[in-house]
Amino acid sequence: MTISVGDRIPDASFMTMTASGPNRVSTDDVFGGKTVALFSVPGAYTPTCSAKHLPGFVEHAAEIKGKGVDTIACMSVNDVFVMNAWGKDQGVGEDVMMLADGNGDFAKALGLEMDGTGFGMGTRAQRFSLIAKDGVVTELNVEAPGEFKVSSADHILGQL
Repeated sequence: MTISVGDRIPDASFMTMTASGPNRVSTDDVFGGKTVALFSVPGAYTPTCSAKHLPGFVEHAAEIKGKGVDTIACMSVNDVFVMNAWGKDQGVGEDVMMLADGNGDFAKALGLEMDGTGFGMGTRAQRFSLIAKDGVVTELNVEAPGEFKVSSADHILGQL
């Protein structure tokens, strides 16, 4: 079952990179007591994700945070080392938290996984965005296959 507006973010964990190496963070660490704009990409370094999706959130980070968002987070079913390298390559700095859902457990818990085996990618997360307040989804935007519209930074800005 796919998560819906009004649902609580399920318990899961991600990996993030710190100065001392990989670190596990829980969904409560990310979403608890905060307003979070989370967006998910099918893969780091993939064309739309690298050319439009992540750069849009980096470009509009100050505007998004200025509308009451505490954390902007990018999630993908990639390992923490890939997410860290991609974040550095994209110049995210402190603007966007890079969350590695390495095994796709969070994507599955949301009901937003996709089968990318036809592209040699295995199970991945769909392209989507959401806004959550204290762990409760207030906006959910799931892209149709091959689309990039409703999960963009511009669309999120319009929802805030």
